Amino acid sequence: MGIGLSAQGVNLNRLPGWDKHSYGYHGDDGHSFCSSGTGQPYGPTFTTGDVIGCCVNLINNTCFYTKNGHSLGIAFTDLPSNLYPTVGLQTPGEIVDANFGQQPFVFDIEDYMREWQVKIQSTIKRFPIGGRLGEWQAMLQNMVSSYLVHHGYCSTATAFARITDTTIQEEQTSIKNRQRIQKLVLAGRVGEAIEATQQLYPGLLDHNPNLLFMLKCRQFVEMVNGTDSEVRCFSARSPRSQDSYPGSPSLSPRHGSNNSHVHSTGADSPTCSNGVVSMKSKQSHSKYPTLSSSSSSSSSSSPSSVNYSESNSTDSTKSQQHSSTSNQETSDSEMEMEAEHYPNGVLENSSTRIMNGTYKHEEILQTDESSMEDSCPQRQLCGGNHAATERMIQFGRELQILSEQLCREYGKNTVHKKMLQDAFSLLAYSDPWNCPVGQQLDPIQREPVCAALNSAILESQNVPKQPPLMLALGQASECLRLMARVGLGSCSFARVDDYLH
Repeated sequence: MGIGLSAQGVNLNRLPGWDKHSYGYHGDDGHSFCSSGTGQPYGPTFTTGDVIGCCVNLINNTCFYTKNGHSLGIAFTDLPSNLYPTVGLQTPGEIVDANFGQQPFVFDIEDYMREWQVKIQSTIKRFPIGGRLGEWQAMLQNMVSSYLVHHGYCSTATAFARITDTTIQEEQTSIKNRQRIQKLVLAGRVGEAIEATQQLYPGLLDHNPNLLFMLKCRQFVEMVNGTDSEVRCFSARSPRSQDSYPGSPSLSPRHGSNNSHVHSTGADSPTCSNGVVSMKSKQSHSKYPTLSSSSSSSSSSSPSSVNYSESNSTDSTKSQQHSSTSNQETSDSEMEMEAEHYPNGVLENSSTRIMNGTYKHEEILQTDESSMEDSCPQRQLCGGNHAATERMIQFGRELQILSEQLCREYGKNTVHKKMLQDAFSLLAYSDPWNCPVGQQLDPIQREPVCAALNSAILESQNVPKQPPLMLALGQASECLRLMARVGLGSCSFARVDDYLH
C-alpha cells in the first residue's frame, strides 16, 4: 500500500511516488518515493490497524507523514502546487478509511498549526522599520483621527488629537450634525433624519436620488416597525418595542451600546412635524414629489429642536412635568455614540424602567414564561394603531410615485425594484417579523443605510467618503486574498482580524 500525493494526469495503475509529479510513502518497506521507482529509507513499515497521516505544508511546500499520531519528519520538499491525495492498493481485499477532517485527527494538527502561526506572526513583527518609524507613526495617528471623525466620535477625536498633536480636518459642529443624523437613522427615525439632512445639507438628497430612495424605503420599513415618527405621532404613547435588541447599534458596526442618558420633556414642548421644530423652520424645495409628513404633535416621539437631542415624555416616577428645550450645543458626553441607547420613548433610571408602557422593576424581574409574555407583548403593525396604518399605506403610495418618477428620469433600476418589492412584501404577512422578508425589520439593517448617508454627507463636503483606515484594512484583506489564490500559505496565519483585537 502506498499513501501520498499526485498531480492531475498521473498513471492511476501504479503506486503513488513511482511516476513524475507523484509522491508516496509505502507500507511494505517504509520507503518514500519522489517521482521515481527508486525509494529512499524514510520511516517504519505499516500494516493493518495503523493510522497514517499525510500533511502538506503550503507555507514551505513540504510534506511529512505521521504514524499513529507521531510525526515521522519531512519526507518531501519543494512540492508543486495542485496536488491531490492519492492511495494505491495492490493486494486484493485491501480496505482503507480516509479522514479529511470529518473526524478528529490522531495527530495533534492544531498544535502544529499554532506553531506555524507563531512563526508567521513573529516574522511580521520583526519586519524592519528602520528610520521611518516617526513617519509611519504620524501616518497611523492621522488615520485613527480621521476614523474617529468619520464615525462622529467627537470628544474622543478631540482628546486623541490633543494627545497626539494632530489636527482635526472637520469642524466640531459639522461632526455633531452628522452624528445626530446617524443617531436618528440608527434609532429607526428615518423621516426625521431625512428632514435634518435636507435642512443641514440642502440639495444633498436631490443630487443623490438613489440615496433618497433608499432612505424612503427604509422609512417605510420603520413605519411597519412602528418606530418612525410618521406613525409614532398617532399614538398617545410610544408604540410597543419593535426593536430586535436593546440599544441601537453604535455608529461603528458591531459595537453595542447601552447608555440611558436621556432628557425628559413635558407637554409644553414646541410643536414638531416629523421631529423638526415647526417654528421658523426652513422649507426644503425638492424636485422629487414630497412624501408628506404628519403635522400632528407628539411630545413622546420627537426631539425638541433641530439638534435632535433625545427626549422622552414618559417618567416612571410620575414626577412633575416640566418644559425643556435642547441646547444648541449638546455636551460631548451626550453626543458620544460609543455608549448611546435609544429607548424608543422610554425613560430609564437605576431602579425602575418603563419599556413602552410596561413597568420593569429590576429587583423583581421574573424569568418565567408568564412574566416574559407580559413584558414582551406581541409586536403589531405600526404599533397596532389604525390611523398609523392608514398613514403607512398612504406613504407607500407616495413611495411608488417616487419610484415611477425616478424610473422615467433615469431608466429602470433593478435595485430600486427589489428594494420596493421587499419593503411592500412585509404587508403580505400577518406577522412581518417572522416572515421570509422579516429580516428587514432587524435594527441591524439600519447600519448600511446610516453608513451610506454619512458617506454622502462627507463626500458633499469634499471629504473622503471612506476613512483611510478602513481603506487600508480593506486593501490588506484583499492582498491576503490574492496571496491565497496564488498558493502562498503564509497568509492563512496573517489575518487582519488577528491584529485588530
